[in-house]
Amino acid sequence: MAAGHYENFPVASRLVPAALRPAVMAIYRFARAADDFADEGDAPPAVRLAQLDAFDAHLREIAAGRTPEVPPFPELATAIRAHRLPLHLFHALLSAFRQDVTVGRYATYADVLDYSRRSADPVGRLLLALYGVHGPVDEQHSDAICTGLQLTNFWQDVAVDWRKDRVYLPQEDLDRFGVPLAQIADSRADERWRALMAFETARARALLHSGRPLARRLPWRLGLELSAVIEGGLRILARIDAAGGDVFAKRPVLRKRDWCAVAYRAVVQ
Repeated sequence: MAAGHYENFPVASRLVPAALRPAVMAIYRFARAADDFADEGDAPPAVRLAQLDAFDAHLREIAAGRTPEVPPFPELATAIRAHRLPLHLFHALLSAFRQDVTVGRYATYADVLDYSRRSADPVGRLLLALYGVHGPVDEQHSDAICTGLQLTNFWQDVAVDWRKDRVYLPQEDLDRFGVPLAQIADSRADERWRALMAFETARARALLHSGRPLARRLPWRLGLELSAVIEGGLRILARIDAAGGDVFAKRPVLRKRDWCAVAYRAVVQ
């Protein structure tokens, strides 16, 4: 597991067939590097956007039949060609990372979903394409899982994102529960905040559960890995709820004993 948006990304685990692991790693390295352009370091927005534009240009080179020499593109080009991965999904990821550079607030839940459709859902669809799984129902369930994981990461990282001047909590939800933005700045988890976070974790949990049938339709090893990813997300949501939504005092993370429970739950589901 890795940090940030992709901490729930299954990075070439032993459950993934060996022949597919290089492609999984290539997708991950692309997403991780592009996400870091948007999130890490002290570069000004213009520089970050230029870096993302360069990644876009390298994707167009691959589309034109050329192989960029800049990492991670040699491996990515090989994976795209070998497995016929849709290039538009990589472009979608870059559009979300550009948005992270330019947008720090979201008015509605629909706005957050639109972001997640580009920041998270393409990863799941790329893995479906890699595994040769097709069909609208499979894609719908994959999108639900990926969006649920993205929301889980948002609620886990409210304090972290605030320091980056980002708030993924929809303004309409803040207004509904009477939570001003200043409360995030003050790290204050009162009754209104707890009610807001319980609402948001329930939303993410419902998405994860709604996508669970996909794991049962995948080959056993891949289905087991997906089940573990879902259980990891659910475990984080349970940690947030157990803390009364107070993600300020301590960021909810999974410990060794949690992973034991995740593994057990993944097997018995």
